[in-house]
Amino acid sequence: QVQLVESGGGLVQPGGSLRLSCAASGNIFSIHAMGWYRQAPGKQRELVAAITSGGLTTYTDSVKGRFTISRDNAKNTVYLQMNSLKHEDTAVSYCHLATVVPIAGGYDDSWGQGTQVPVSS
Repeated sequence: QVQLVESGGGLVQPGGSLRLSCAASGNIFSIHAMGWYRQAPGKQRELVAAITSGGLTTYTDSVKGRFTISRDNAKNTVYLQMNSLKHEDTAVSYCHLATVVPIAGGYDDSWGQGTQVPVSS
């Protein structure tokens, strides 16, 4: 089955930067998109950024201009560069993978285990 391995999380100070990485492996037919979600304490999980295999990107409004998502298709890896971090960015970040379903079409979803991003002095 598909496995997503996240790395790069950790304590960062307000105004600081952090880069998250997520490498996908396993039974992947074709990647449609990879992205990052986050869940702050007491809050619902939300989409942060996503990138398609063709390079199209989307960001939630609160991170536009501060975060950049990128990919390495050869490595099935997605990155999230987070700059100018704020206390409200504190969350558990989850890697997400949407893969093309063979034969039937459509997409399947896979999730990483989550990595902590505490933004604090």
